[in-house]
Amino acid sequence: MLLTELLNPERIQVPLRGASKDALLEELVGVLHRGGALADADDVLRAVRAREEVLSTGIGSGVAIPHGKSNSAPELVMAAGVAPEPVDFDSLDGRPVTLLFLLVGPESAAGAHVKALSRISRLVRRDALRERLAAVSSADEFMAVLAEAEST
Repeated sequence: MLLTELLNPERIQVPLRGASKDALLEELVGVLHRGGALADADDVLRAVRAREEVLSTGIGSGVAIPHGKSNSAPELVMAAGVAPEPVDFDSLDGRPVTLLFLLVGPESAAGAHVKALSRISRLVRRDALRERLAAVSSADEFMAVLAEAEST
C-alpha cells in the first residue's frame, strides 16, 4: 500500500493553522469532512480523541499519526499537514510535532489501517524525508516529496 494512494493535495493542509493538539485534530478531520470523505466529522473526531486518550500518537522526532476507527469513514482515508511552528502533542519523546498524518477508517479496514500506520512510521524514520516534508510550502510539494520517497 502506498500512502500516495490514500492522499491527494486536497487532503493536505500546508500550513496547518491549529496551535494546540486538539485544534490540529479538528483541523485535519475538517479537511477530510470538507472533501466529502466522512459522513460525520463529529463521530470521527470523537474516535480520534478517544484513541489519543489511550496513548499519544505523537511518535517522536516531530511526527504525529493520529488515527481512529469510525464507520463515518466508509473507507480508509488520510489527511496530512505541516505546522509552521512546533505544537505540543504529548509525544512519546516529549518533543513537539510539525508533521501530522491523520488516518481514519471503518472497523472493517483494520488490516489496511495497520499497514498504513506501519508505512507512515517507516517512511518518517528517515531524517532527510522529515526535514523535506516539514519545509514544503504547498500541498502539491508535499505530495511530490512523498511520492519520491515512496518510489525509492
